[in-house]
Amino acid sequence: MISTRGRYALRVMIDLAENQSDGYIPMKEVAERQEISLKYIEKIMPVLARNKLVEGLHGKGGGYRLVRKPEEYKVGEILRLTEGDLAPVACLRCGAKPCHRAHGCRTLPMWKRFHDIINDYFDNITIADLMKKD
Repeated sequence: MISTRGRYALRVMIDLAENQSDGYIPMKEVAERQEISLKYIEKIMPVLARNKLVEGLHGKGGGYRLVRKPEEYKVGEILRLTEGDLAPVACLRCGAKPCHRAHGCRTLPMWKRFHDIINDYFDNITIADLMKKD
């Protein structure tokens, strides 16, 4: 399941894309538009900044801005940064120790395929795609 953190990160990224200019966008404005607490956004943004999805500026005129075009941001990339691995079961998580039952597990191929489907799906959607109104 995708947590609030992942969902909010996507909403913030969409908001930054829709409101981008040459300057930085104050997170207070994003928080108001998205109806997300500023404190929650302040926990998400350092992760995105450390991984070079956004850049920030502190002080007067500060805020955050995108460093790439909206079409260059994959939803999968953002979710993996904020959620960690999108594996549907523990044994497929990145760095997980092999399960002693893996060699005879009848469900493992199903879970692997589902994991691939999830990642392929999210890696084929961009922030630009999410900006489009149906």
